[in-house]
Amino acid sequence: MTERQDMTRLTTVRGAGRAAREHAGRTAPGWAAVILRVAGSGLLIATAAIHLDLYLTGYRTIPTIGWLFLLQVIAAFGLGLAVLVIPSRFAIASRLAAAAGAGFALATLGGYLLSVWTGLFGFKEVRTTAGIVAGVIEVLAFVVLAALALAPAAANAPADGPAAAPARFPAQIPPAVTRAAGLTAAGLAVAALVLFGLVLAGASSPAPAATATGTGTGTGTVLKTTTIGGTTVLTNAKGFTLYSFAPDTPTASKCYGSCAVYWPPVTGTPAAGQGLPGKVTTITRTDGSHQLTYNGHPLYTYIADTAPGQARGNNINLNGGVWHEVPASR
Repeated sequence: MTERQDMTRLTTVRGAGRAAREHAGRTAPGWAAVILRVAGSGLLIATAAIHLDLYLTGYRTIPTIGWLFLLQVIAAFGLGLAVLVIPSRFAIASRLAAAAGAGFALATLGGYLLSVWTGLFGFKEVRTTAGIVAGVIEVLAFVVLAALALAPAAANAPADGPAAAPARFPAQIPPAVTRAAGLTAAGLAVAALVLFGLVLAGASSPAPAATATGTGTGTGTVLKTTTIGGTTVLTNAKGFTLYSFAPDTPTASKCYGSCAVYWPPVTGTPAAGQGLPGKVTTITRTDGSHQLTYNGHPLYTYIADTAPGQARGNNINLNGGVWHEVPASR
């Protein structure tokens, strides 16, 4: 009797150990999927928050780009919530949400790189801290969400019970497809990082036509006029519209840092005898350079103006204040 009881206890212990190992094997992927879901959702929502901040602080006034930023915010929040709340037992819906989030992150990064590299819808982005952070987050979001979309489906059948019916694709992705898709996703992530670095390294901080110098009747920065929309406005020597910034004072510029990248200040010394009706003077910026003013308004160009005669920066609220083209009669 004692021997039989010992054998029974041994069998029970072994069975319990085997069940525990099988249970651990089933729950580990489940916890990994939860971590991926939370991380992927958080990264998408983080990109949405960055784009929302940019939209509210001025991008909403940029034609086409403004509503695209708003669309990105809505899509990122929606996808982030979908990835988070759709439980893994709904395998197909969960995978589709993760795949959509990964595709969105990659597409958003591509749009940013294109706007930095060549411009997008007439707007040329510049290298900023917010843009770099958003780009890195988007790469991470793509990696995490791609891993979530390709993760093995959780086993539902009990250890000693009948085997579950074979799941249909894409509820359970075949290993060969998973490996191929995983390698493709990894390659895309690496390519995105390399391209991201190359584009940012080659991105010029000031616009090529930021401050044009030339000679009038003397040596210095030449200012001209042109007519845009029936108004005679001030331009630099290459014909690019000049702007004033509402927060500025006659003796100080309030546009520094990333603001001065989007709105390059017109620097130098004023050329003599330019024949303008207003008064051209200079102020000293914090870096020691001299910025031209017109009737007490420090002057800037706008990086989104890609050709003479454009005034895309007129009346937009960006970088902390409203910008206006400068009338020659002011």
